[in-house]
Amino acid sequence: MKLTILGGGGFRVPLVYGALLQDHAEGRVTHVVLHDLDARRLSAVTRVLAEQAAGVPDAPEVSATTDLDEALRGADFVFSAIRVGGLEGRAHDERVALAEGVLGQETVGAGGIAYGLRTVPVAVDIARRVARLAPDAWVINFTNPAGLVTEAMSRHLGDRVIGICDSPVGLGRRIARVLGANPKEAWIDYVGLNHLGWVRGLRVAGRDELPRLLADPDLLGSFEEGKLFGVDWLRSLGAIPNEYLHYYYFNREAVRAYQQAEKTRGAFLHDQQARFYAEMGNPDAPAWKVWNQTRAEREATYMAENRETAGAGERDEDDLSGGYEKVALALMRAIARDERTTLILNVRNQRTLSVLDTDAVIEVPCLVDANGAHPVTVDPLPGHATGLVCAVKAVEREVLAAADSGSRATAVKAFALHPLVDSVNVARRLVEGYTEVHPGLAYLR
Repeated sequence: MKLTILGGGGFRVPLVYGALLQDHAEGRVTHVVLHDLDARRLSAVTRVLAEQAAGVPDAPEVSATTDLDEALRGADFVFSAIRVGGLEGRAHDERVALAEGVLGQETVGAGGIAYGLRTVPVAVDIARRVARLAPDAWVINFTNPAGLVTEAMSRHLGDRVIGICDSPVGLGRRIARVLGANPKEAWIDYVGLNHLGWVRGLRVAGRDELPRLLADPDLLGSFEEGKLFGVDWLRSLGAIPNEYLHYYYFNREAVRAYQQAEKTRGAFLHDQQARFYAEMGNPDAPAWKVWNQTRAEREATYMAENRETAGAGERDEDDLSGGYEKVALALMRAIARDERTTLILNVRNQRTLSVLDTDAVIEVPCLVDANGAHPVTVDPLPGHATGLVCAVKAVEREVLAAADSGSRATAVKAFALHPLVDSVNVARRLVEGYTEVHPGLAYLR
């Protein structure tokens, strides 16, 4: 089975390959094709994978190419993990927004809109090529903003594109762990959009254990989200929000912390990865060891400003292991082998949330089998969550319309309608600022 990874020179590719190395079942991936526009990054990641696979019998063959069509032909699965504009682009997204006093995070607020505007046209081109060159392939989208990009691609690939994110998985795992439950045996009632969802229940053997957690302040304050949001706010909500909702519930504090930080997250990662890829230029450098050291630093500093604002302290060691690659492999196995499972995924709504239309991509538990991912019916969201989900989905639709039409006015509308951008004039200045620094937004007119 052939797996193509778009963005194959990306730093997190070894996580996916590591999960593949542990899969020895029949019908496993035997050939991995890495595609990237940067041959130097491809070479570095290929070196890491070679050392990673040393001593592993029957490790999947790895090849690399800068030719997109070549990479796609004959693929059974396509993992899309591209970053249009690179980490330099992410740093620009952050700085332009923060200069206007609004959030520049890569998936939330102004930064997420800017990232989406330059990513959607590229993702749509990829979707069209997949439909032409590998019509039977399943596309698993890692590219952020994951829900928005998945929805853009679904207009050309239908339900054969599925978005994934490790945030809901990590959240469910932490809640189950603090309740003394096995995460594999728990049903997580989670619903929303990507990076905008809530856990409303966690059932073990048919019993909802979340009320027990909410009733115990010591237990509730003992894990990441309890520290981040505070016990009183979680009890007021009656649910556990995805960590990215900290940007909404504590927006002023988050913006202030990011403005005061020595470096934005994008700038930090840009400098960190520049050092990594430069070191990979030394043929004597221990590629696998250097990659692991860099990854550990990356994970430990994740959302550091938010945790500092909340006084949450350092991340627990159990939360440093990531997990998106495990979700991706579980999804791929379920489809390829008809190993039926339940995963929280980004898929078309169908009739799951009545407040959104059938084509809107949402993030919910899905039953997965050989025919793809099928969203599970969920209870309606409470009013406060419904309002936020509808508002952000409306913004996503304006981003898609702007990317499709090239309309600068529609791009301004997308920024102005976002709950975290509080002025039409700010929205206009954001569009001006982003088009000045991003060549990929030259299509807006």
